[in-house]
Amino acid sequence: MAIKATLAASVQKKNGRLHAVIQVKEDGKTKSVWRALGLPEGASQTQVNKAFRKVVTTYEEEYNKRLARDGRPDADIPIFPFLCTYLEKAKPRLQLSTYQGYHQMVYSRVQEYFNAHPKLTVESITPKDIEAFYKWLFGKGLKTGSVIHYHTLLHSAFQQAYKDELLDVNPFDRVERPKKSDFHGAHYSEDELVALFELCRSDPIWPCVVLAGGMGLRRSEVLGVRWSRIYMDKRTVLLDTKIVEEKTDGEPVLRAIEEMKNKSSRRTLPIPDPVYEMLETIRARQEINRKLFRGSYNRTWDDYVCTDELGNLMRPNFVTDHFSYLLEKLGLRHIRFHDLRHTFASVLLSKEVPLINVSNFLGHSTISTTANIYAHLDKAAKQSSADVISDIFRKEQA
Repeated sequence: MAIKATLAASVQKKNGRLHAVIQVKEDGKTKSVWRALGLPEGASQTQVNKAFRKVVTTYEEEYNKRLARDGRPDADIPIFPFLCTYLEKAKPRLQLSTYQGYHQMVYSRVQEYFNAHPKLTVESITPKDIEAFYKWLFGKGLKTGSVIHYHTLLHSAFQQAYKDELLDVNPFDRVERPKKSDFHGAHYSEDELVALFELCRSDPIWPCVVLAGGMGLRRSEVLGVRWSRIYMDKRTVLLDTKIVEEKTDGEPVLRAIEEMKNKSSRRTLPIPDPVYEMLETIRARQEINRKLFRGSYNRTWDDYVCTDELGNLMRPNFVTDHFSYLLEKLGLRHIRFHDLRHTFASVLLSKEVPLINVSNFLGHSTISTTANIYAHLDKAAKQSSADVISDIFRKEQA
């Protein structure tokens, strides 16, 4: 079987031009091979990614031909450049938000730590070294959930190294995944939710608040609600679009993606009364604003519900930050914007709505996901179980 090496590489700047710096081992020593990308500094990320993949792939093909006589590639590769290469090759199969998160992790904490520990390579890293890295992350103030993300990324990268036969075993299989303590999101009571809906009617993010608290939508789903997917006569809405923010040439850009988190996230939901009322009001407001501001009105986002008075789609971070400001201004108890989704679920469960129905509304991939998050609120199911036992003993005593 032909064995192919996956070489670690990263993009570096030199004399105003961009290069791929590829890590190879010859005669027992690791060296850096520079290959020009043919691009100047400041080239777009799309151009850089395309040129980087082409240059590295071409060099790998040449390198693997030389390796054919050895029967096995060398794994004495520094961790940071190895992860840079893995990330770019994994990009096509990752969701954009996942790739962006991983990219931030690799080029911040991973680069900082492993460049300070240059002797750690793909081949030499041990479970003890990995645990030391996790300890360092915790020392930087990261929460368990964030460290778990690093574990997931590193485990996947080293699993690929194992599949490529760079390694005999994946060292991350011998490290216990950091344990995340149960997190129960805060939520409003029914009265608090009703008060919030009423008090924020004149606020720019009113439609966002109502969609999140009245239908349990995620922030990306809230911003992706489109008029063309709303059927007012049937009082239903199809959720098939999400909004993410990415950087293009260093500038933040909003992007609409018709690819949801999972299959169950693409769903058609009935529209509750407060949401229906909000939609009618917002549609009328948008029509007035289009006539009022004319040429100054942004028609790009005409199909979207959550726009400002000039037609601009609201940015995800603006919604989150403004929600905190809004609660403080209204004198309401602080919760996160995402906790409106928790509020929606908790209200349904308090009304004894079956867990499976709540799960379907929230768009979870499995009911177990819903159970893990909200089982502590499912009083009806617990009481039903207790009632069964009680009935058994009543019959025995009769």
